[in-house]
Amino acid sequence: MREINVNEIIPIVKNLCIDANYFIGKDLVAKIKEFYVKETSPTAKDVLDILLKNYELAAENRMPICQDTGIAVIFVEIGQDVHIVGGDFTTAINEGVKQGYEAGYLRKSMVNDPIIERKNTTDNTPAIIYTEIVAGEDLKITVAPKGGGSENMSEVKMMKAADGIEGVIDFVVDRIARSGGNPCPPIIVGVGLGGNFEQSALLSKKSLLRNLDEENPDPKWAEIEKIILGKINNLGIGPQGLGGNTTALAVHILTKPCHIASMPVAVNVQCHAARHKSIII
Repeated sequence: MREINVNEIIPIVKNLCIDANYFIGKDLVAKIKEFYVKETSPTAKDVLDILLKNYELAAENRMPICQDTGIAVIFVEIGQDVHIVGGDFTTAINEGVKQGYEAGYLRKSMVNDPIIERKNTTDNTPAIIYTEIVAGEDLKITVAPKGGGSENMSEVKMMKAADGIEGVIDFVVDRIARSGGNPCPPIIVGVGLGGNFEQSALLSKKSLLRNLDEENPDPKWAEIEKIILGKINNLGIGPQGLGGNTTALAVHILTKPCHIASMPVAVNVQCHAARHKSIII
């Protein structure tokens, strides 16, 4: 049994919050450069070039990539042989988020009540925390700040098995068509298939953590991802909604078994600022 003190966790979460908001992943930069070469619209090329310069400036000046520094979504994989000591785990995560958003001068976006009061909590807590028990004695923490503009374009639909894969494809593409330029394209489209209502949504969000240089390990889903991506980029929405054939950089699909009477499908839209940083303790 390995013990990890909560005092080790707080500064790690703090730094992950800052780094995720300042430094975009190399895989995303490479993907935008890839699409820049293929883009036929001069306006779209200009926008993609501006995005690349923005990433550089954010890193050089240690400033947020985007003014919306997002809800702090935390994915935690806890080894079954790990024992958290010295305090409450959730409190430690939230303390790390609080310190990170204050030290990094990151915008605080959380309100304490969803509809009646809507008062800012002033420190971007509480974080949204998902924990998973895995084998071993490691603790993996991933911080994935999620902005409101792209999150608002997400959707869950309880489909029928009879709708088939074509129904799923049509739903995903229609969701992006209805989104237009609102989620700040070029986007990454996370799709969760199976499970039940809430698990499909979680699958769609987790799928966004996959590196953009990695194909789906299942060939049949890798092919469907390419089909959906092609249809989305034929919509003509383009970078920032100004036209072009670079509306999405990738489509990522995660699946789980589901009930015989159901086919849950979730779409989680991620803007070009696809921010996530991980560490293994």
